[in-house]
Order: sequence, then structure tokens, then C-alpha cells
Amino acid sequence: MLHLLGSPVLRQKSPPVAQVDDAVRRLVDDLFETMRAAKGVGLAANQIGVARRVAVVDIGEEDPPPLVLINPVIIERGEEDETAEEGCLSIPEIFGDVTRPLHVVVEALDQEGRRSRVAAHGYKARAIQHEIDHLDGILFLDHLSAVKRSLLVSKWKKRARTDRISQGGYAGAGG
Repeated sequence: MLHLLGSPVLRQKSPPVAQVDDAVRRLVDDLFETMRAAKGVGLAANQIGVARRVAVVDIGEEDPPPLVLINPVIIERGEEDETAEEGCLSIPEIFGDVTRPLHVVVEALDQEGRRSRVAAHGYKARAIQHEIDHLDGILFLDHLSAVKRSLLVSKWKKRARTDRISQGGYAGAGG
């Protein structure tokens, strides 16, 4: 189950994985399954309530293969930035323009525990940075101005209240 904006686990800095074992491999499989079911391009473990430094990225046939990122560290950021619209599976239907480096190099363990280094550009680099932010308790909203962030959070809360009411739930004060 996806954790949504307001869930404390989304603001936690996830601790590193000590050893890649069967439990971590199952977590990776769960991440890919949940991400694909939600039609996303990346997912971090804390988004499904697991505070571990594990994320996956798959932007599809545009730039294969899918990436497993266990204990990822960005070791290089390009000098050129790009601003583009981002959204998040944990903040459905809310989008904002975020500026990030256009190119990154990341080191991480893969699903078998092997260290790998991946250079990514464009959309894939953006997705990697977004997921690593999640592992550090950072949401894409945190990259926006205070005014824009406040506006989007208000819009999200209003939509969430409306969704609960339409599904027969209660949306009382503080909703």
C-alpha cells in the first residue's frame, strides 16, 4: 500500500541496508510490482512504509534497463540543470516544476548485492534523484517555493477531503 503525504515514514531518513538478502530481494520485487501497478517510473521503500535505503526506477523503453538502487549515493552531478514537471505516487495528481541536474552518476548495490555505477541523463537522472530524495525524507514539494508548496498542499488536502466524502468517509475538521 502506498503511503501518502502526511505519513511520517515519508519524512524519515531511511537507514542503509546492512546485507542484501532474500528479504531485501522480496522488497525490490514488491517495489517494482507496486510502482508498475500505480503506473509510476520510480518508487522508494519508505513510500510503501518500509524505512530502508532501497528504491527502484524504470522509465520504460525510453532508457532501459530498470534500476535497483540499494544504498544509493550520487557521486557526480552535472553542471547543467533542467526544470521540469514532477509528480509523486505519494501525492497523487499534484505536480510542480523542479530544477535538478540534467546528469548524475550514482553508485548503489543491485539486487544481488553487487556494487554498480550508473550514469544517467535527462528523465532517468531526474527519476533517480527524486527517489534518492525520498530515501532522505525529502519530497519534490520541498524543492518548490514556500508559496507554491503551500498552494499545492492545500489543493491536495482539498482533493483528499473531497475523495473521502465521495467514498462515504468522514471529512471533519482537520481532515
